[in-house]
Amino acid sequence: MTPERYARLRAVLDRRQPDLTIITDNVHKGRNLSAIVRTADAAGIAEMHAVIDDKDYKAFRGTAMGSHSWVDVQRHPNITTLIQQQQAAGYQVLAAHLDADSVDYRQPDYTRPTAVLLGAEKRGVSAEACALADAHITIPMMGMVQSYNVSVAAGIILSEAQRQRAEAGMYDQPRLAPAVYQRILFEWAHPHIRDFCQERGLEYPALGEDGEIVDAPAWYQRVREG
Repeated sequence: MTPERYARLRAVLDRRQPDLTIITDNVHKGRNLSAIVRTADAAGIAEMHAVIDDKDYKAFRGTAMGSHSWVDVQRHPNITTLIQQQQAAGYQVLAAHLDADSVDYRQPDYTRPTAVLLGAEKRGVSAEACALADAHITIPMMGMVQSYNVSVAAGIILSEAQRQRAEAGMYDQPRLAPAVYQRILFEWAHPHIRDFCQERGLEYPALGEDGEIVDAPAWYQRVREG
């Protein structure tokens, strides 16, 4: 790994936002979900959440391996439980949904811990998820169509979240917990060793200032000896 590559990994991690996330409510088309993951990465999101069935998730994984390297996509079986967990952790859940109570997507304060809730392409956010959300947000439309593609909507909303957070200085210094930062840094820098350690239940070896494993020969020897 070159010094430039290692510096790039650290620069991206330095801007990761531990309290900004996306929830997808049965967004089942792999290309749309993959585009959402890429948008999440661009906005500095470290982890997002998806309620999706096995068949659609398998298809999605086949189209988004690159994006999965940078954003941790957590699967959940139930949208109600997921939303309640996020709210219990202090997140405001903003559902992208048009109704009489919806507000312009630029109105909420995205510097608060925030989960943006996005629904399936045709059905939108489910009724049960809408009922649980803290607010409904909408993107003003000027044409004949009534909604954006879900991945486009994600990009528009997260662009506003990023703008607000940038103005508040929330990208100016690392915000991830140190242990989380170091774990992700290792996994990004050494994906093959990450897989090796995870398969065998081993702790990750320590990294030096250059991003390389500290005394790698000694670590490999200890692993061989068991």
